[in-house]
Amino acid sequence: MSIYYTEDHEWIKVDGDIGTVGISDYAQNALGDIVFVEVPDIGASFAKGDDAAVVESVKAASDVYAPVGGEITETNGTLEDAPETVNSDAGGAGWFFKMKISDSSELESLMDEAGYKEYCAGL
Repeated sequence: MSIYYTEDHEWIKVDGDIGTVGISDYAQNALGDIVFVEVPDIGASFAKGDDAAVVESVKAASDVYAPVGGEITETNGTLEDAPETVNSDAGGAGWFFKMKISDSSELESLMDEAGYKEYCAGL
């Protein structure tokens, strides 16, 4: 399984042609206490960079962008009742949605973990 990051602080863990998407620990920390998460509908399709989900904290609301294009195959329904899961486990149980990746070559424009850490250090 490979993990990639966007400059907008989304991560995507890729297993075959399915990507699990969430926001990074850096992003959840910057947002503060998360109080609401809106995930996309199963079956919805997004192009790379489209607004796919929404996360709201006591500080701000932010869009979660599709790191690659694809169709939503599963959503994390537990976030509706427990949005704070994103704060406690952003890289694990706090995932937002899974998508069938339509063009795996789009992953090439994303950062690996080392590149993302370097990117965040420069912010």
